[in-house]
Order: sequence, then C-alpha cells, then structure tokens
Amino acid sequence: MATITKKELIDQIAEDLRCNRALAKQIIQAFLDSIIAELCNGNRLEFRDFGVFESKYRASRQAQNPKTLDKVRVPPRRSVKFKAGRILKQRLRAIPPAVDAATGLALEASARSRTKSAK
Repeated sequence: MATITKKELIDQIAEDLRCNRALAKQIIQAFLDSIIAELCNGNRLEFRDFGVFESKYRASRQAQNPKTLDKVRVPPRRSVKFKAGRILKQRLRAIPPAVDAATGLALEASARSRTKSAK
C-alpha cells in the first residue's frame, strides 16, 4: 500500500487535464480550503456517490491512563467523520485485498487483529 502526497496528486491531475502544475495546485488548494472552511462552519459536505464529510462534536469525558490508571479529563473537541458513498463502496469491494508477502495474510485483516490484541 502506497501513500500518495498532495504533490503527487497535483502532478497526476495536471497530467490528466494537460494543464500546468501551478494551475492544478491552485485548484486543489482552493478545493481543500473550501472543505476546511465548510467543516469549520459546521456544514456537512456531500459528494454524491463518493461520500459525506461532517464535523462531529465530542463532549468532554473522563478517561484513564492505561499505564498509571490515573483518571484524566479529555476536553471537548470537534472531529471529522467521513462516510463512503455508493460508488466508492462498490469500487473498494471490487479490489482484492493487499497481501503481506511475509505472512500471506490480508494487510487489512492483520492490522485489525493487531488492534484487537493490543486492547
């Protein structure tokens, strides 16, 4: 599994649209700035068949430091939730899972099992 950076995405879009890199960068940055502004204003962004972004308010709560078992107050905060849309879900289902060459396990499944065993 690879990580695609914003720079690589800009290069890819500039090539696909046959435009210069500076124009593609301006468009992508304006798009991202608009998404950030709308989420900060509490708005929900819906891109049909791709997905929905929305900011959620998380109330303050009491947590526990697992190492010292001390009680810790977690302050309230806002976080972003993404729910995949229909076409994105369909395309993700069509892609076979990546396999770890060393273990032969699907990478997504092995990541889930590590998370469960850490709890």
